[in-house]
Order: sequence, then C-alpha cells, then structure tokens
Amino acid sequence: MIRAVIFDWGGTLTPWHEIDLLAQWYAYAEIYDPVNAASLAARLRDAEMHRWRVQLLSNGQTSTGALDRIFMDEGIDLDGELHQQALQNYLRFWDPHTLADPQAESLLQALRADGLAIGVLSNTLWPRTHHEAVFERDGLLPLIDAAAYTSEMPMAKPHVEAFATIARMLQVHPHEAVFVGDRIWDDILGAQQAGMKAIHIPHSRIPNEQVPDASAVPDAVIGELVEVLEIVRGWR
Repeated sequence: MIRAVIFDWGGTLTPWHEIDLLAQWYAYAEIYDPVNAASLAARLRDAEMHRWRVQLLSNGQTSTGALDRIFMDEGIDLDGELHQQALQNYLRFWDPHTLADPQAESLLQALRADGLAIGVLSNTLWPRTHHEAVFERDGLLPLIDAAAYTSEMPMAKPHVEAFATIARMLQVHPHEAVFVGDRIWDDILGAQQAGMKAIHIPHSRIPNEQVPDASAVPDAVIGELVEVLEIVRGWR
C-alpha cells in the first residue's frame, strides 16, 4: 500500500534553471563588501562548490552542511545588519529561479485528497526557513506534511538514511512511499535502494560529473509533474 509521495525540490517541484554561481554570490557580496565584491563572491562560490564536491565524492555519506557555515568560515558576523541586508539581496537573486511548477499546487491537493501524505527531501545548503518562505509564497506550504533538508542532516541523497529520515517523519515505511525526482543518481537510485518506488521527471540538464552512476531504471518516467497522480493511483 502506498501511503506517501515524496518530492525532490529543485528541478522537480520547481523547474530546472541554469544558475550562475558567481552571479549568485555577487548579489550577496556587492552589499556586504562593495569594494571587494568580486573577490568575496569568488571565495564564497569556491566554498560552495567545494562542499558540493565533497558531498558527491562521499556518495551522500556527507552533506554540504548549512549555508551559514560558508559565511562563518569567511569570518562573517551572522548577526550583523550588513549580513542580513546582503542575505536578502542573495535571496532576491533566487526569487525567479524558485517559483513552483504551475502544476505543483493542484497535484499536491489531489494527492492529499486521495489520502496520501506529502513529503519533501532536498539536497540543499539552505536553512528550513528559506525553503518554507518559498513554499509559503507559492501556496505549497500547507500541503506539505513533512520536509527533510540535508542542510540539517549529516548525510544527503543518495544515502539511504536520507530517504529513511523523511519516511520516519511521515510515519511510513520506505516501501510505502513513492519518490519523485529529476536526478537519476541522487533521487532515483537513492530512493530505490531505500525501498521506495521512484518516478523520474528528466527535464533537468545534470552535468555528467554529477552523475557517478546512471544505471538506475526508474519505476516510471513522466513528462509533466501532473502525471504523478495517475501513476500513483495505478500503483495503489
């Protein structure tokens, strides 16, 4: 019996966007240190990329940790007013890239109407508050029963414990859950190894170096997010 549907965030509940990581960090640096913005942005970008590489090479046994760690390692005062202003500029940079898929709200409503619990599991640096603000803006927050963010966890997808964590939060066994994601390694392989069925939405352009193992075969492949509903109903 399927009792829950769990979604990845970036590239799944929100469409894939190509992001210029240096521009992302420049949005922060130009407020925090206008004189040295270029060098600060480059250091912050390099620190982020290092954390993603470590996570990838560990097969998810290590997560990226939290966004605040990057700032702290750079000696930035997290309580300072200047940091808060710069952080808001950083988030404004992300606003157009975090808008939910237009089909997401109606899909989650339909799944909830079918009696299914809804979860989110995301490999992310962002704190929970950032994600909840995005979901609230797009009308999704009331439809999500539980969310697990690897910024709060010692491991990340595809590690099976990441999937087990969100299953426990939803109070279901992994074999009672379906996972929906855009990444064949992080999402599909990880979910299946944890005992979940996995639906692949292959819209994202994942760099080859971020796919150490492309051997996973999804239980279903969809072209639009809304197709999740009929697939899950069929499996039930």
